[in-house]
Amino acid sequence: MAKSVSQDAISTILANPSPDSSSDPAEIVVQVLDLKLTGNRYTFNASDGKMKLRAIFPSNMSSEIIAGSVQNKGLVKILDYTLNDIPNKSEKYLIVTRCEVVSSALETEIKTEEPDIVLKKPKLEHESQNEAKTDLAGIILKPKQEVVSKSAAQIVHEQRENMAPVARMSMTTRVHPLVSLNPYQGNWTIKVRLTSKGNMRTYKNARGEGCVFNVELTDEDGTQIQATMFNEAARKFYEKFQLGKVYYISRGTLKVANKQFKTVKNDYEMTLNENSVVEEASDEETFIPEAKFNFVPIDQLGPYVNGRELVDIIGVVQSVTPVSNIKRKTDNENIPKRDMVVADETKKTVVVSLWNELANDVGQKLFDLADTYPVVAIKSLKVSDFQGVSLSTLGKSTVMINPDIPEAKKLRSWYDMEGKVSSMANIGMGLSPSSRTGARSMYTDRVSLSHITGDPSLGDGKPVFFSIKAFVSLIKPEQAMWYRACKTCNKKVTEAVGSGYWCEGCQKNDEECNLRYIMVSKISDARGEAWVSAFNEEAENIIGCSAEELDKLKSEQGDVDGYQQKLKEATWVPHLFRVSVAQNEYNNEKRQRITVRAVAPINFAEESKFLLEDIKKMTNSQ
Repeated sequence: MAKSVSQDAISTILANPSPDSSSDPAEIVVQVLDLKLTGNRYTFNASDGKMKLRAIFPSNMSSEIIAGSVQNKGLVKILDYTLNDIPNKSEKYLIVTRCEVVSSALETEIKTEEPDIVLKKPKLEHESQNEAKTDLAGIILKPKQEVVSKSAAQIVHEQRENMAPVARMSMTTRVHPLVSLNPYQGNWTIKVRLTSKGNMRTYKNARGEGCVFNVELTDEDGTQIQATMFNEAARKFYEKFQLGKVYYISRGTLKVANKQFKTVKNDYEMTLNENSVVEEASDEETFIPEAKFNFVPIDQLGPYVNGRELVDIIGVVQSVTPVSNIKRKTDNENIPKRDMVVADETKKTVVVSLWNELANDVGQKLFDLADTYPVVAIKSLKVSDFQGVSLSTLGKSTVMINPDIPEAKKLRSWYDMEGKVSSMANIGMGLSPSSRTGARSMYTDRVSLSHITGDPSLGDGKPVFFSIKAFVSLIKPEQAMWYRACKTCNKKVTEAVGSGYWCEGCQKNDEECNLRYIMVSKISDARGEAWVSAFNEEAENIIGCSAEELDKLKSEQGDVDGYQQKLKEATWVPHLFRVSVAQNEYNNEKRQRITVRAVAPINFAEESKFLLEDIKKMTNSQ
């Protein structure tokens, strides 16, 4: 291939802003100029020697750019692209979705001379007729016939009138890969499979009430994106979207994804409104995108406890319980639930709770197969501190039984050869048996207080979790150690006019309320100290009594000495703490906030095992 640009390459792109991927594309070779990193992608000027066009490389080309395969002043062949308008400007932006390298950097920028363009005065009708009769060397020149030209879009429009909606969409619309989408793009159509569907949820805020649900979409390249629908759009598309089916989707909008809430690896998230178009691709050759998991070993679930990030796990089912019904406090609705115990190669087990339809459908299949110890792969699980560490399914969770993936085959081989005769331990072992004292095993990610306080950036972006062994060294007796709470939702209440207490959350008046701890204390270990916040259950474990009991002690006959003595007794007692570290902003200054998530008394047998294991690691490393 000649190391030169294609003639009039930019004009070809401008004349065909959305090429048909089914036809043979024209060869478009351009020179890369002004290559630079913008955000997380590389931009450049595409040049054919005459014209230049602002352009952006696909994200999968970043590695080639870093490796030096794509260079400034080099040549690339554009195989697929989209041309977008730049908002509020008359310029165009070239989104390159596929390309290949033609040449490394040339010595100079390619420039071609602009041909002379002569604008001729239009001739009169009788002059054209006279010229048509002129005979030159036996060749008779006939006047040019007037032809009504039609654009490709007009021709296609005429052909598609009698077609079914899905056939029209698939035949006339160029399907964009998800990797090529961005918020500045105009019209686009994607072909995706629905790989996860959340439940319809209701919400209430200052602007009123509404409903919302989310779906996860995957294209044939395996790229995923989350789409959200509110109110009218949610009601319109909730029944239409069916798990596992393939759809053509257009007229949606994109925005930068909120990293705290996103569950798929994509820089953007999609919103569909009531004007969006969703058509099922039922009569077409569909595709099955490869299921993408990011498995977390069971013994490494600790950092995810009570966090926003969801996890995927794979394991062998050890046992499954019959389905039961749990009454939800908010509306007294009975929710089906089923628990199962899952183990993996780390020889740790964890309880997974299946809720709603998963408890009845997949849960019943697992209950029937329990004697065969099936392998399950579960996507999008919430990690909580119930019973030490436990997992729960959400509306978007998916469960695969005996999936045909390499990880499942490897796990099955391990279990048949070794796992079924191995001794398994629950991930939450090493904590107090009380379900409220658990976090994860305090002996697997232990740090000192100086590790937390010595790094002011910890918790920036999302909370991080640690386990520590420390003493409560100070509890200020003059602080407001509790608040009046609603007996239903535990939110703060205010004294109502007349009598009773008003709860803004429940929108009701109650004659009585509860007292719940909200306590700040200083904890210390051998390397440092820190102020931590503790809420009701955790504070009860530290103080040794409820907030109501402590309030009675303080108010009865003004027994301040008894109240202070109770606080003093709680100090200099060793505990195991599970804490979260986050960043809070106060007076435009970021500060570290350490919150106690769980408290457990020291189990000296487990503590001794931990110390011996620590000594062994130190010895082996020398």
